[in-house]
Amino acid sequence: MAWILWIVLILIVIIILWLVGIYNRFIVLRNRMQGSWAQVDVQLKKRYDLIPNLVETVKGYAKHEREVFQSVTEARSRAINAGSVDEQAQAENFLTGALKSLFAVAEAYPDLKANQNFLKLQEELAAIEDKIAYARQHFNDVVLAYNTLRQRFPEVVVANMFSFTPGSYFEIEEAARAVPKVDFGA
Repeated sequence: MAWILWIVLILIVIIILWLVGIYNRFIVLRNRMQGSWAQVDVQLKKRYDLIPNLVETVKGYAKHEREVFQSVTEARSRAINAGSVDEQAQAENFLTGALKSLFAVAEAYPDLKANQNFLKLQEELAAIEDKIAYARQHFNDVVLAYNTLRQRFPEVVVANMFSFTPGSYFEIEEAARAVPKVDFGA
């Protein structure tokens, strides 16, 4: 009779340890997801800090393009104030469109295309865009791992028990995926 009690006790301990292990995997992935989002956020902030300089440089040449400048400024503000990952993705799509308009305006000004400050800002923006793409990919990979763990059985039981909600991917619209071709050499 005592050995049955020991077996039951050992089984209970094993189940508790197993649940703790699953719970801890969720915590690790959730923290990685938050950490990788912080990296995306750092790169986005660098981009936001660069945009006013870019706008001011273009403004010096294209004084009558007020709508474009206002659109870029509003898009930047909207992106800075976005709360959730989904809101951030929408704001980034809006900002990308506004920046495309800004570069389209720049195309019409040959002196601007040759301006060293503008070229430097454009290079910085391209480098930041690459870093954002890498950070976004890393974030989405972590979200995939987290969501996969959350949906697997028996982990789904633990996920529901402790209210681990699904992670949101940081996605951009198809229209924003196309990189605008800006040729300042001609």
